[in-house]
Amino acid sequence: MVTTSGPPAAAHPVDAVVVGAGLSGLYQLHRLRRLGLSAVVLEAGDDIGGTWYWNRYPGARCDIESMSYSYSFSPELDQEWEWSERYASQPEILRYIHHVADRFGLREDVVLRTRVTRAVYDEGGHLWQLSTDTGRTVTARFVILATGCMSVPKDPGIPGADSFTGAIHHTARWPREDVSFAGKRVAVIGTGCSGVQAVPVIADEAASLTVFQRTPAYVLPAHNRPLGSAESARFKARYPEFRRAQRLSRAGTVFEPPTRSALEADETERTAAYEAAWDAGFLNGLLRTYTDVLTDEKANETVAEFVRSKIRSIVTDPATAELLSPRTYPFATKRPCLGTGYYSTYNRPHVTLVDLRTTPIESITPRGIRTSDGEHVLDVIVFATGFDALTGSQLAIDIVGKDGVTLRDRWAEGPRSHLGLVSSGFPNLFTVLGPLSPSVLTNIAVSLEQQVEWITDCIAHLRRNGVTEIDATPEAEADWGVHVAEVAARTLYPAVDSWYTGANVPGKPRVFLAYAGGLDRYREECDAVARNGYTGFVLSSRV
Repeated sequence: MVTTSGPPAAAHPVDAVVVGAGLSGLYQLHRLRRLGLSAVVLEAGDDIGGTWYWNRYPGARCDIESMSYSYSFSPELDQEWEWSERYASQPEILRYIHHVADRFGLREDVVLRTRVTRAVYDEGGHLWQLSTDTGRTVTARFVILATGCMSVPKDPGIPGADSFTGAIHHTARWPREDVSFAGKRVAVIGTGCSGVQAVPVIADEAASLTVFQRTPAYVLPAHNRPLGSAESARFKARYPEFRRAQRLSRAGTVFEPPTRSALEADETERTAAYEAAWDAGFLNGLLRTYTDVLTDEKANETVAEFVRSKIRSIVTDPATAELLSPRTYPFATKRPCLGTGYYSTYNRPHVTLVDLRTTPIESITPRGIRTSDGEHVLDVIVFATGFDALTGSQLAIDIVGKDGVTLRDRWAEGPRSHLGLVSSGFPNLFTVLGPLSPSVLTNIAVSLEQQVEWITDCIAHLRRNGVTEIDATPEAEADWGVHVAEVAARTLYPAVDSWYTGANVPGKPRVFLAYAGGLDRYREECDAVARNGYTGFVLSSRV
């Protein structure tokens, strides 16, 4: 295979097609090759990297520690790669992905600049035929969607954008060339994780920065720093033990689980625990302190108020501090953010915060942004408005399964699948990090390896036994959906409007989209299904 899209070609049969050349897709390719299968990766971008190719906005970096957010399948890779920072930046993560692709010779089976537009299942042949925007078609027994949890940017839906005479950028589709903000009047719309990372960096350069906020975020300090060679060597010495612990952990991160309720501790003890977590600089540090932070509103409020007290201590203007303080949703029920200097940025004289709850945006004008309070004259607008999460990348493809049923119709009321892996009526079509799996509630690097390995082992089982089709049963699919909803209902997550529930996209079904039972429990469920002969699935052979 070549790494560019090539002219239109006739259907080319392979054993498996992987859609997406990010961390998941590349590892899936590696595992399929080890089975001796012919496989091709189709990637819409100009290069490999997935999330870390597209999201190159100022300040973009991982919010899981570098030495945890990396592949674990190769002990040699663990030892040879050197991370330079505690939390790696986008360029460094992309260099790592390129290193892995080169080290394992993966590029030759990746076709770039090729977006899959349609996939149709041939019931008689137990094959999928994929069409692309280049005219290339590919026929395969198995299709694995490694299209990403957060890869379809949400349309900001603000009228007048086409009329703006300045520059407009979206954090999820950032230009490959450098973008200069020097001497410019800049706006950032959105204060989710991308906005939180971008705002301090843009403020360093811009003549003025106006941040348009609808809902304030809980932002925890990263305490990022360089990784010294001695610290890295100590970590590498215990990598084998650490990797085993990651795989068995609840969220793909290793920590001592809490044993007490926040309400059992007095205020002095709680504050000390929260201070220690704040100073440690972990995304889920505050969630690790007590058992009921995500299940009890009163316990959660003790954490939420602690974060608000930190905001008040950092932001000098009380009115701005209050605007930045979340009060309408419990802590961590929208994804918290890990940041560097975010709150202190609002102490700078050239940075302004606009509260869209009181002065909403009416339109984008040729000169800038008009709110109900007047016009903000600008040179650059940055959209940090998030994604159509978890289901967006799959539904962007016209997928047609058995009896001509489309996945869009099948999921009209929300995603349906068994284990978050296979949707009934769409045989041999697997998803990595899709809806109804732990995905976004975990360290993605650990979750993707678990799912890729399960999918690969499943395909190996089918081939050993002469099976050409695996499909989820409607009953198993329904049972898994009920289980996912029941587990989520034990937490504070479902009651909140967030991208976890699809509430950020108009018209999207309101369903909690991830499995909240933990990666450890999910792994056990998946392993039990495989161990018992793939219960909940129908296996059949072509006659």
